[in-house]
Amino acid sequence: MKYIYHENKKDAPVFVLLHGTGGTETDLVSLAELLNPEYNVLGIRGNVQENGMNRFFKRHGEGHYDWEDLAFRGNELYAFIEEKAKEYDFKMEDTVLVGFSNGSNIAIQMMLKHPETLKKAALFAPLYPADLEEKHDFSDVDVFLSLGEGDPIVPESESKRVIRLFEERGANVTTAWVKGHSLTQEVAMQAKNWLK
Repeated sequence: MKYIYHENKKDAPVFVLLHGTGGTETDLVSLAELLNPEYNVLGIRGNVQENGMNRFFKRHGEGHYDWEDLAFRGNELYAFIEEKAKEYDFKMEDTVLVGFSNGSNIAIQMMLKHPETLKKAALFAPLYPADLEEKHDFSDVDVFLSLGEGDPIVPESESKRVIRLFEERGANVTTAWVKGHSLTQEVAMQAKNWLK
């Protein structure tokens, strides 16, 4: 997987940056600098191609996930982050997942599998269109969710499903609403305040 790693301060937490469809490993670097310039940064490029655009997992159309591929790619990405944690000497527990759209969605997948290590995330425009039977323990999980009113890609009912997914499992959830499928300066500032 293509990636970047910037160490800004020894032993500081690490932002794991997960871009949206068509993005790259550097897309969310300016967001990371705004959230906390002292945190270290691991930006990862999705290794799935859709019409020449980078993604983290396959889909069968807008909002129709290839669940088998999502499970496989989620495990693959988690293993990759673990490998980088060893290489750059940071703990998985010290990571903060920062995702936009497709990146947020694979972040949710990884958090469902590893709530014991992935305890903190800022997820912008997430979508996870499934009702889950398993009751994962998210009581140690802290999550910031930025959701879109009138989002053409994520209906509000689906945004509310994501909120429920975390709340029903005991996570500490902070929500913010923006217009459409976007990551605005204003909501980035709200995420910065949440992180503090």
